[in-house]
Amino acid sequence: MPKIVVNGQEREIPRELTVMELLSELGVKYREVGLAVAVNEEIVPKSEYEKKVVRDGDRVEVVQLVGGG
Repeated sequence: MPKIVVNGQEREIPRELTVMELLSELGVKYREVGLAVAVNEEIVPKSEYEKKVVRDGDRVEVVQLVGGG
């Protein structure tokens, strides 16, 4: 099984996944405003979520902006 690092934590994934598939596995609502994803320190535009593949050894950062006051 491929191993990746998501937000600093190592995890196994069942196979190589697209960013969209990974976000779904993580329970992240990828259509939300204020979501940013980087793979190996490179920002992935939302338009590429269905195309960009996360592979063994990749480092993924998922950031969700939260408003407050």
